[in-house]
Amino acid sequence: MLACCRHGPRPNRAAPRLSQLPSPTAAPAADRPVDILVLYYSRNGATRALADCIAQGIDAVPGTAARLRTVPPVSATVEVAAPPVPPSGAPYAELVDLEQCGGLALGSPTRFGNMAAPMKHFLDSTSTLWLSGALAGKPAAVFTSTSSLHGGQEATLLSMMLPLLHQGMLLVGLPYTEPDLTTTRSGGTPYGASHYAPHNAGRGVTDEERRLAVALGRRLAQAALKLGA
Repeated sequence: MLACCRHGPRPNRAAPRLSQLPSPTAAPAADRPVDILVLYYSRNGATRALADCIAQGIDAVPGTAARLRTVPPVSATVEVAAPPVPPSGAPYAELVDLEQCGGLALGSPTRFGNMAAPMKHFLDSTSTLWLSGALAGKPAAVFTSTSSLHGGQEATLLSMMLPLLHQGMLLVGLPYTEPDLTTTRSGGTPYGASHYAPHNAGRGVTDEERRLAVALGRRLAQAALKLGA
């Protein structure tokens, strides 16, 4: 017993509770920020730019840190494998990134009102996490970009929510207390952040889109802290 040694009990000293005993390996909670995974697929850089804005919002919340990851493209020629490390940008995601994260921001460009095939292909590989419940109870948010203003942004965001709901994740959106949601003339929806990137227009993320994406990242990080408390 903790209160005894081989010479018998020590007088006037209460046994420490197990919860009070220091862990030899665990670092103080303040030294371990909650990782929020920002997982995206981007073909031409528009969705990646939005991911950077969301990461900015996450990093602005004390106690959380953004972990940027992407997924490789898929090909009709299945024998050709992508290199294990992308030539630039974020590393490719692994299932352990999802297991370790305290929250998830999932982003994809629109493909006919749905998420892009590379992101769907990656999500289809997460059945082991579904079986174990590894993502259940964690907060999640979604974001997208389209080349036309009414090109399926909201349908794409909703399509990305479905597998997250199956995983038991808790969805975080954008409330109308964000003024930019009612004044934006480009991207931005209550379902998640979005970016309007016309073909050959060289149009970057607008101020409204950026502020909404930052706000989404901040809300996701705050939700992760509250759920993990």
